[in-house]
Amino acid sequence: MLIIFCIITVLLDQASKYYFANLLADGRTIKILGDFLQFNYAENKGAAFSILQNKQIFLIIITIIVIIVIAYYIKKVSLTFNAKLMLTFIIGGAIGNLIDRIRFRYVIDFIDVKFGTFYDFPIFNIADSFVVVGTIIFTILVFTDNYMLKE
Repeated sequence: MLIIFCIITVLLDQASKYYFANLLADGRTIKILGDFLQFNYAENKGAAFSILQNKQIFLIIITIIVIIVIAYYIKKVSLTFNAKLMLTFIIGGAIGNLIDRIRFRYVIDFIDVKFGTFYDFPIFNIADSFVVVGTIIFTILVFTDNYMLKE
């Protein structure tokens, strides 16, 4: 069952990147909520917030290690379904971005959020969203002690 969620995560990510890369290929911007939310095409040759620029081999190796460690953790630890699901979202998001890194040597980003002139959030994608949401909710489960099955 979890493998299906992982596959859906990867497919949603890859389909959205394909769609928006083609839609925005001419450099256009699509405004959804004024300047707050818009779609812009960007190629990220680094990791989150564009750190580690042009370190693709390193990022590929680290991503593969993280995927293996999380998958092992899911398999070996008695986790609740919610905890496993959040870790699966993290794996799916990591795989989505890993596919881009291997195919293009960069990650396609397109979701652009701006908080007026106060803060321009780095452009991101669906995979990033799954990784962040999965991490936040898994962290909440850990801090509320709701991540492991009770014996």
